[in-house]
Amino acid sequence: MPTKPSMASFTLNPLLYLLPLLFLDPLFSQANLHNSKTLLRSSLFSQPSSTNETIPPALFFEVTKPIQVPHTNPCSLTVLQHDFGFTYGKSPVLANYNFPSDCPFQEFSKIVLEWNATCKGRQFDRIFGVWLSGVELLRSCTAEPRATGIFWTVKKDVTRYSSLLLSNKTQTFAVYLGNLVDKTYTGVYHVNVSLYFYPAVEKMDLFKEKRRNLGSGIDSEADLIIPFSRDLPLNDGLWYEIQNSNDVKVKKFQIPQNVYRAVLEVYVSFHENDEFWYGNLPNEYIAANNLTGYAGNGPFREVVVSLDGDVIGAVWPFTVVFTGGINPLLWRPISAIGSFDLPTYDIEITPFLGNLLDGKPHNLSFSVTNALNVWYIDANLHLWLDSKSEKTEGKLLQYDIVPLGVSSVLDFKGLNGTFITNTTRFISSTGWVTSSYGTVTTKATQDLSYSNTMVINGNLQIIDQVTHSNDSVNVNIPALNAISKKSLKRFLFYMYSDEIDQGNDTSLSVANVTLGFKEKKFNDADAGSPSSLLRNLQKGKGVMVVKDNLVVRGVASTQQSYNYHGGKFCYSRNVSSSNYTILYDEVGDTCNKRSKSCFLFGLRRWWPVPARRAFLASHVVDPNGN
Repeated sequence: MPTKPSMASFTLNPLLYLLPLLFLDPLFSQANLHNSKTLLRSSLFSQPSSTNETIPPALFFEVTKPIQVPHTNPCSLTVLQHDFGFTYGKSPVLANYNFPSDCPFQEFSKIVLEWNATCKGRQFDRIFGVWLSGVELLRSCTAEPRATGIFWTVKKDVTRYSSLLLSNKTQTFAVYLGNLVDKTYTGVYHVNVSLYFYPAVEKMDLFKEKRRNLGSGIDSEADLIIPFSRDLPLNDGLWYEIQNSNDVKVKKFQIPQNVYRAVLEVYVSFHENDEFWYGNLPNEYIAANNLTGYAGNGPFREVVVSLDGDVIGAVWPFTVVFTGGINPLLWRPISAIGSFDLPTYDIEITPFLGNLLDGKPHNLSFSVTNALNVWYIDANLHLWLDSKSEKTEGKLLQYDIVPLGVSSVLDFKGLNGTFITNTTRFISSTGWVTSSYGTVTTKATQDLSYSNTMVINGNLQIIDQVTHSNDSVNVNIPALNAISKKSLKRFLFYMYSDEIDQGNDTSLSVANVTLGFKEKKFNDADAGSPSSLLRNLQKGKGVMVVKDNLVVRGVASTQQSYNYHGGKFCYSRNVSSSNYTILYDEVGDTCNKRSKSCFLFGLRRWWPVPARRAFLASHVVDPNGN
């Protein structure tokens, strides 16, 4: 970021010098190995410190609700064990996968993938992916280790991939985690990947059973999954790499002739010059100030999915912050929302089956609006097959797309200014499919809106962003009530970041961050009350002292409020940490009782209040509370 004169009125709190050295690893997020210069990524390195063998490894975690599984013993399978040392630029680690032959059960209510990893030393955060027969099962980021070691676990419900996981043929299981180990970066990731198959012991809910048997495909797993990823062998992940806004990745495919429903699941992550796309500068500002080395193209990004050249869906991604992002101390041990299990995005393409059921190959393509290098994208096409028919037929009845609407206000003088970006997108498609279930008409709609306000004043940058994503699917079956589902999502991101010159080659780095993920789901799109509600809000604040490009001291704290209400199942967790230490952790699972919040600065509010430098500096304390 452009520099500014030191602030004589702001002096460094002497308590900072009483803080011990807090971490060993570099302070810029490196989810891949390529360096880039952005406003949110620094090139700072921490001073070495000795290892205290008496300190146990730290548990890192992402706050999320537990997976509901039946109270039975599952069949288990260890799929892969590997030590990821110098693996960057090498082939993914491969293993043969077979459904466990000694498992006595035939039907399963839940399948869970579990990733367990440990690491010790100094290492960047690394992006990684897990695939089975080219179908991605998990996209995640590693935790950044400390000298005394860390460990973490990721559990993901992978039941939707049942048709693949329960197949009786040998398949290729692949994990790519590009890591680098040398004299400086010593951390090796020791990984164990397992699957747990829970037998179906309870009768299906009558409401879900009715919906499943009506031919809508809703509330059931797909019969076939087609991957849209790169083919092995590779010396990289199986994802496609989008390098710029003109880069389009295309894959040819053909579907069976008896499909009656189709859903595209998209995996997305962003890196290098676009890791912090939501804070990228407008090109006009960069040109007017003759800046070099700063990420541009503004703060809006959109993943566009096209079928045979026509846009059929869009993804406006959640602002995942990797474990080394912005201020790494914020994410120890509480990881940022979505960093250990990156969200995926579903696009209903059933209305387009009339075009796809012609027995010919078709092209599916991916691009990213305003992209800089690099985006990792792949997708899984979930297909439902009519077991009683060799051929289904369909027709696209209506296709409405409102071109991307973008409005921007650029108000700057020199290096200081305010930038406002607003965008909207609407996509709607309707089509029918005739199968043994009869003629079923499906309407799918995406209604998206986005707003980003960015303020720059010298080294100070404030970002205030909100994204709304409203998706709905309506299925009409003759002589029966319509089936519908709706999802309303709201993504929040707020950041206050500043670097303050203290003289003597010393600076104070201040960051205040808010992440919010809210989703309402409706089993009936016209219902007044949602069938489930998730409110996940995270706030962090941190200060680092930097001298001669080395981190000398720092302090950071993170608070998170997670509340899920799903009717019969509810879960809440309020947790706070500071410099690896959990300050409090309250867990609740009662649906009719509101969980108590201990947050001291309004975590229950869905809109953050701008931080102040004086507040952050005057509240820095050492680990002993002095």
